[in-house]
Amino acid sequence: MYVKICGLREPAHAALAVELGADAVGVVMSPRSSRHATADEARAVIAAAREARADVDAVLVVNTIAAAEAAELAHELGFDVLQLHGDYTAEDVAAGQAVLPRVWRATSLAQFPELRAGELREERLLLDGAVPGSGATWDLTPLGADAALRARIGAEWLLAGGLDPDNVAHAISLARPGGVDVSSGVERSPGQKDPELISAFIGAARAASAPAEEGGRA
Repeated sequence: MYVKICGLREPAHAALAVELGADAVGVVMSPRSSRHATADEARAVIAAAREARADVDAVLVVNTIAAAEAAELAHELGFDVLQLHGDYTAEDVAAGQAVLPRVWRATSLAQFPELRAGELREERLLLDGAVPGSGATWDLTPLGADAALRARIGAEWLLAGGLDPDNVAHAISLARPGGVDVSSGVERSPGQKDPELISAFIGAARAASAPAEEGGRA
């Protein structure tokens, strides 16, 4: 079970997340967001995460910056992955990949009910709620019950939207994602991460996925 802790701005929180087993740390660069990070904050988060574990994925999350510009920024700051959140196109993904090969797409089934993993040639698909980035919960039932939908989205997609330490285990059992992504669910107030919630979330996600992983499923 791939675990991403997103919206990080403090190096200590990034280091803690990685030490506890997070596979990725995300930094948001969007002036309208309470989690918006400066370039200096982004560099510090990446450095702390990599000091804790060299192979962690550092992900830049954007939703208003042009893809090519965002990819240049991600490359300059030392990110591994660019996550395009919102109304980006296949051309945008290609423009980003021309600079930084690893580009993820974050979107929602509410907006694109017929979406398919990889249809924009993104490396990984992240599914969020009807208002991506809002932290609101959403109906996960179709993800577990609709075989055609599961075939379209594949096995390595990430689940986001309203997850927290109390509900992530149930969400994993219901939707069966390849990984989970959390931001507001590990905060004590908007934009303020809570170390205890980060620890609890990672522990709950790992515990929920352990039987499947022991059986050979990633």
